[in-house]
Amino acid sequence: MPLLVRMKESDMTELTHLNEDGQAQMVDVTEKNSTSREARASACVMMSENTLRLIREGGHSKGDVLGVARIAGIQAAKKCSELIPLCHPLLLTSISVDLELDEANARVSIRTCCRLTGQTGVEMEALTAASVAALTLYDMCKAVDKSMIISDIKLLEKKGGKSGHWSRSDQGGD
Repeated sequence: MPLLVRMKESDMTELTHLNEDGQAQMVDVTEKNSTSREARASACVMMSENTLRLIREGGHSKGDVLGVARIAGIQAAKKCSELIPLCHPLLLTSISVDLELDEANARVSIRTCCRLTGQTGVEMEALTAASVAALTLYDMCKAVDKSMIISDIKLLEKKGGKSGHWSRSDQGGD
């Protein structure tokens, strides 16, 4: 069961992507200091045991499913500002996409990490990498398993910037 975190109104800050008239805007980061920033995200693709076996044994007709999903996730992080309208284009210095076969639960777990030194965070890049890696797994395997489920796309941790360190584990989540 997903953990729902309810924020008190006193904990909320204003939405930075809206101007004083309530219109969408790109946040101005001109005066922000460049700091080291990092974000980690995850996703999960549940599938049949047969599909997982094909991936593990390299028997899929489309080739190296995990390798293609890893590259797709890396490419997606680099293209995040082209996909999400108000994201800043960033010069990422590190992107990792790790895919782990979970035989006991017939799923592939995806973990991503994006880093840079800059004026804005990399949460969206890490989330986009996890999402596109999961979508790529689905795309490559849909011919043999249309019942796959993509789930649990979430930010795990972010470091750096004005708001400092945040971790889902500190919030009572995983």
